[in-house]
Amino acid sequence: MRLTPLRRILLVAGLLLAAAPLLSSSGRAEPAALTDERVDVEPSGFEERAWPPREIVSHFFVPGLDKGSQGTQTVVGSSHTHRVVAGDTLLELARQYDLGYNEILGANPVVDPWLPDRGVALLLPSEWILPSGSYEGLVVNIPEMRLYYYLPSPRKGARSSTVITYPVGLGRQGWQTPEADFRVRGKTTNPTWVIPASIRAERLKELGRRDFTIAGGDPENPLGRHRIELTLPSYAIHGTNKTWGVGMQVSHGCVRLYPEDIEAVFPLIKVGSKGRFTYQPVKVGLRRGRVLVEVHEDIYGLQPGAWATANGLIKEMGVMAHVDPELLEAAIEAMNGIPTDVGYVDWPEEDLGESPQFNQVGDPMSEGDGKSAGLGNRPQALTTSSSG
Repeated sequence: MRLTPLRRILLVAGLLLAAAPLLSSSGRAEPAALTDERVDVEPSGFEERAWPPREIVSHFFVPGLDKGSQGTQTVVGSSHTHRVVAGDTLLELARQYDLGYNEILGANPVVDPWLPDRGVALLLPSEWILPSGSYEGLVVNIPEMRLYYYLPSPRKGARSSTVITYPVGLGRQGWQTPEADFRVRGKTTNPTWVIPASIRAERLKELGRRDFTIAGGDPENPLGRHRIELTLPSYAIHGTNKTWGVGMQVSHGCVRLYPEDIEAVFPLIKVGSKGRFTYQPVKVGLRRGRVLVEVHEDIYGLQPGAWATANGLIKEMGVMAHVDPELLEAAIEAMNGIPTDVGYVDWPEEDLGESPQFNQVGDPMSEGDGKSAGLGNRPQALTTSSSG
């Protein structure tokens, strides 16, 4: 759908009018004993899907087992561009390309979000460094406003090597989404919103509304059509009836996804899955032997000092010798949420001598008697044989 100037004006006016009820509606899920993954679907009179179903895009990664591990691949996806045509807005393009509004705005800071110049090439930042951790279950990185779901390995006992990721909307000031571990305790289709007492008081004061519940499928239900309940009391992951809030801090703490995103991931997530709300405004990753850094705004003001955080992560990963301090400083200063290569551009080549010969078990051979020989303590640049 392309927006004419008149429709654009109406859209902006509609967003301003819609902001008040959104800020006074909560996505929090009232605790309830749920034993089934799904409940009976309630009749729905409202069509929230103005967009086609979202195709699931999975990304392969290789977690590092040791510091500076060769073969580590913790940067996924690839960025590309979109040439602006008449009627484009950043809000519409964000949803079209499955990005949060914060992501597309951060990647194109000098572009008018409502009237981008026709013909301009917009950067679509669809490349991400995986948050540090155990790479399992559901992970929501709060400053990034993005959810990662690590698909379980089909091999028993094996670690995940595939991830899918979606943008989210999170809690506004005063209703901040907390750092916490949880498990998925239930799943509901067309959930009824039982309005918490604190939100009822807020709605009564600001809107004059006295509702205690809003039925599933009602256009005013902020939960959308799918809700994933968590063991973390009063919090949930769900759809939304205000899709423009994805990539913004607009909820009462819950995690909101585009309707087509929650519909796609909903069948994949199992009750009992592990999860975590984490807070990582600075992320460091490896791809094809290069060190990349991704820096986001510290939206809740919990981790000031991005330089110290970045250096600590780089040191912990054991790749400090490969990082150019000037490039690192520039990436931190930009704070655009885009993975940025901070490795040395001109890396001095080492004379490693002739390539070693290997025996039948894969150990390097010394000359003469065929005994295994170590390669010494000579430092080597990061290398990898895996594709990103």
